[in-house]
Amino acid sequence: MKGVENLNEEDEALKLKRQRNYRQPRHRHGCLLSFIIILILLFTGGWLIWQHYNPTSHFSNLKSVSQSTSSIKQSSGTFNVLVIGSDERKNQTDGHTDSMLLVHANLKKHKYNVLSIPRDSRIYMSGLGYTKLTSVQSVYQAKYGAKKGVFKAVQAISSYLNVPINYYLETNYWGFRSMVDAVDGITMNVPFNVTLTHPWYTEDYNKVITKGKHQLGGKMVTEIVHERDSVPGTDFGRQRLQEAALVGIINKISDPVNAFKIPALASSMSKFLVATNMNQTDMISIGLAVKSNFDAAKQVHYLQIQGENEDLYDDILENYNEEIVLPKKQLKKIIAQDFTN
Repeated sequence: MKGVENLNEEDEALKLKRQRNYRQPRHRHGCLLSFIIILILLFTGGWLIWQHYNPTSHFSNLKSVSQSTSSIKQSSGTFNVLVIGSDERKNQTDGHTDSMLLVHANLKKHKYNVLSIPRDSRIYMSGLGYTKLTSVQSVYQAKYGAKKGVFKAVQAISSYLNVPINYYLETNYWGFRSMVDAVDGITMNVPFNVTLTHPWYTEDYNKVITKGKHQLGGKMVTEIVHERDSVPGTDFGRQRLQEAALVGIINKISDPVNAFKIPALASSMSKFLVATNMNQTDMISIGLAVKSNFDAAKQVHYLQIQGENEDLYDDILENYNEEIVLPKKQLKKIIAQDFTN
């Protein structure tokens, strides 16, 4: 009987061993399956997030702020932004447009075109008559309020240039100064001597900034880009100063050394922008597109358009003043070549 008991014990031990050996692969298979499911979920979630932010898909089938330009075809991965610098002061609800930059971004080709639009360009406002571009914002803000007035002004400029504008950004003196200070100042290559004849601060009156590279903070950069009377070509000279400041800001932000400053800069955009229709997702998508291979010197192209200065009647101001009449054929050619593909 003892031998039979030993045999039964051996059979039980063998049976348990077989059961353990049978369960082990099933356990490994279950872990592997779970791991694969987790990977699929992560991949799917990551893919959905990437599709949400992917610049090429995100910036496709965009709407124009103006219905009159909504039928103009835009390539996928491209968009146009109107950047407005206004003379709006603290606690004001309206202002005149001090500067305008039309920016075309092609995220596939990593090419960015920037057109300076003279603020004294002559424009027709429906139902109101002829005036300067600089007055459009003020007129619409007085009629519709600060936010809606800016949107109406952007619509008018989109129709005037016959170009789809997808986004707009408005900043003022305080916003621009805060932007430069947020990146701890910039290196600005001033193209010519600048005498401050109309500064924001009285202590800067008649101060001269010599031609060449300067390390500047927000206060002085803003004083310089505001100047027009002492610079060659007045408005066109001011545009060159704005271009130099923009290059300085872009170079500072795109420098890998300053990458840690970008989150703080993005999170405080409300300090810099008076009005915009660009949301955080748009900004993240732009950041994904330019984060690793941005070279301002090679990829950003600046354009200017020269017009004729004429003494013309302004229906809004009800007087004759000097306005710039832009050449329609040249403007149409620039828009077609550099802002729609």
